[in-house]
Amino acid sequence: MVFFSGTAILSFLGCLALGVLYAWLLYRGNKNLDRKLHYGLTALRIIVVTTIAWLIFAPLIKTLNYTLDKPVIIIGQDNSLSAGQIKAAGFDQKLYEQNLEKLRDKLAGKYEVKTLHFGEQVADGFDFKNQGKLTDASAFFQKIRDEYINRNVGAVVLATDGIFNHGGNPLYSVNQINAPIYTIALGDSIPKRDVLISNVNYNNIVYLDDDFTVEVQVQAFQSDGESTLLMVSQNGTKIAQQSVLFKGTSFVKTVPIKIHAGKIGVQKYTIQLGTLPNEITARNNTQTFYVEVIDGRQKVLVAAAAPHPDLGVLKEAISLNKHYEAKLALADDINATDPSKFDLIVLYQLPDVQHISSGFLKKLSGLKKPIWYILGAQSNVNAFNQIQNQVNLSSADGSVQEVYADFANGFTSFNLIDEYKKQFSSFDPLLSPFGRLTVNTGIIPVFNQRIGKVRTQQPLLFFANENGLKNGYLMGEGLWRWKLAEAENEAPQSVLNDLISKTVQYLSVKDDKRRFKVYTAKAAYDENESIQFNATLYNESYQAVNEPEVNLQVKNEAGKLFSYTFSKTETTYQLDAGAMPAGNYSYVANTELGGKKYMASGSFYVNALIAEYQQTTANHQLLNTMSKQSNGKLFMPENLLAIADEILENENIKTISYEDRKYDELINMKWLFALMMILLGTEWFLRKRNGEL
Repeated sequence: MVFFSGTAILSFLGCLALGVLYAWLLYRGNKNLDRKLHYGLTALRIIVVTTIAWLIFAPLIKTLNYTLDKPVIIIGQDNSLSAGQIKAAGFDQKLYEQNLEKLRDKLAGKYEVKTLHFGEQVADGFDFKNQGKLTDASAFFQKIRDEYINRNVGAVVLATDGIFNHGGNPLYSVNQINAPIYTIALGDSIPKRDVLISNVNYNNIVYLDDDFTVEVQVQAFQSDGESTLLMVSQNGTKIAQQSVLFKGTSFVKTVPIKIHAGKIGVQKYTIQLGTLPNEITARNNTQTFYVEVIDGRQKVLVAAAAPHPDLGVLKEAISLNKHYEAKLALADDINATDPSKFDLIVLYQLPDVQHISSGFLKKLSGLKKPIWYILGAQSNVNAFNQIQNQVNLSSADGSVQEVYADFANGFTSFNLIDEYKKQFSSFDPLLSPFGRLTVNTGIIPVFNQRIGKVRTQQPLLFFANENGLKNGYLMGEGLWRWKLAEAENEAPQSVLNDLISKTVQYLSVKDDKRRFKVYTAKAAYDENESIQFNATLYNESYQAVNEPEVNLQVKNEAGKLFSYTFSKTETTYQLDAGAMPAGNYSYVANTELGGKKYMASGSFYVNALIAEYQQTTANHQLLNTMSKQSNGKLFMPENLLAIADEILENENIKTISYEDRKYDELINMKWLFALMMILLGTEWFLRKRNGEL
């Protein structure tokens, strides 16, 4: 519909008067034209002049359009395992499916009906297979909010058992929908006889030879006075069992089980609870989980020619970190020790002046192992200068001097708290071999030497990197003095232990320089998650390239192989292998670059989702609360067709008319320009034909 304002009408009348006046002045004295033609040309001129004059005022034309928005009725159907496994007495599944479809068809005559089904995800249409491994009703309501935010949502029909085990509580979503929710109560709200494992709490990564505890939460319903066995198996072999006695009609108990991690790799553990007669289901009596056992301990060798109080300080600080294992080798034991079995070597005042360690140092010279050199009064400085290339200490007489620790500004290799830095400055001095210290450029100092009150730029504790291998240097002995100073000050935490631990960790961490790397986004997945792989290939300059193809083979526990090819990104590779069944998997990736073949391997595991079996009692109270809170109503499955009458009688569910108001300038109408040109052309032609200028 088109409307003109009152001002526009007055201006139009003025323009019309101007057109009449112009035509009268033009044709008033004309005696040569036929009367009909005279009147016709006058009318044409009136129309053209009136239109041109009116366009000068650029009047606005208001256009109104009305759009009718029928109410949208959304029917959501629970497609989870729990909705399909537990049914109330007398429930007819086929009749329920037919009635839900009849309800849809009955409402479709007057309303716009949208059907959805949900489990761990939300999808269009009905699906009665009940294969959803999780129930996420909050995702159902979120989809409604996202897709129908500006629509006339009349009502929501929700058919579910009230068991929600993923996402947020759907009760919090009710007020955000602004529509009545009519719930259909599926399942049975009366507890049935059942024993189950409701939860297993464990660490998915443990260290070799550690004992770790698994907490198993056992529940039992309608089983008062009965008992059963709780058994634990590792890779199919039973490793533990204990009896569980049920007390009361509703029983809950957390049973701790201690397990020893004695084998490296991904270990499969199965918790099984013995079944009782007439249980409603035995699917929730067993739960399988995977634990990765790693040999995460770094082995540190502390080698010295003779006992010294500093050695005890070093070993204690290293051993406090459970990821590190310290071994002390003294005197004759040094030469019998194989340094290749250790990740970090601490040479305490070695080489020594008595040459006790000469045989050991020969073994060490050919190994690429990080070394922490600690010098003192018993150090053979000349031999020390020869076995490494980063430091040179010119000493004339083998004497020592007292040096204090002064924190070096700009150190960032690991964090030290400011309070710790002050404590080190206040500690007693260390005894450092006297001489002129020369170090290569590129060292990383932690502490510089302070002699008395004079601060120097000579490093006391520092790190160096030689051909990609980290080495540490402490140019003084007497760490036991720092330990005593901590004890005297009754410090709550040992800053010395923290320093030694971080130093050992920094030196022992290996840089990954592999040319071909393939890894999963994480080590453990749930069976409804997609398995994501990433791969990186480096050329000889260690630049990421992705010209060649990368192939991947994944093997499951049964030995079946699955082949994939990576997709290329800008400089790397990615692969989405999709979801996989629960189990332990290994993979091998292959590629070729510059005539050389590269291979990378690894493993991951997929956890089974059993949340749908861990709750077998329907929560109709929650459904009733949702309906009342939204001015809806709860219905049982046999009465679900009555929902149509309830919606039809609800006066608040009605069609909404939207008014669309639009203003346009008349001058923007191009057809008016064409019309004026036609009228002017016609008038000119007729005048010319009849001898008028």
